[in-house]
Amino acid sequence: MSDAPLTIRGFQELIRERYSATDAARGTPGTFMWLMEEVGELATALQDNAPGKTPTPAQRANLDEEFADVLAWLTTLANINDVDLTEALTKYTDRSRVSGVKD
Repeated sequence: MSDAPLTIRGFQELIRERYSATDAARGTPGTFMWLMEEVGELATALQDNAPGKTPTPAQRANLDEEFADVLAWLTTLANINDVDLTEALTKYTDRSRVSGVKD
């Protein structure tokens, strides 16, 4: 693994290289269900680490892992649907496309 910072494109390529065969076989519906499961696990981890609580070191580490899992499954879903996340994110990075804020 390189010491260079990981980019969105690099992460998407890494996920594609490692998992494309099994991801394609699972398809969009199965992958979406895995993503939703991970979102649920992230919700639990966020509750464990909520303001006012004192999470254990294991709970804090789990929060990091759940964010990573959600990002990995979202990236997998993008890969099997031929979405270039770097290009899609120009919605937020291209100043000519970004306007206003959400409440």
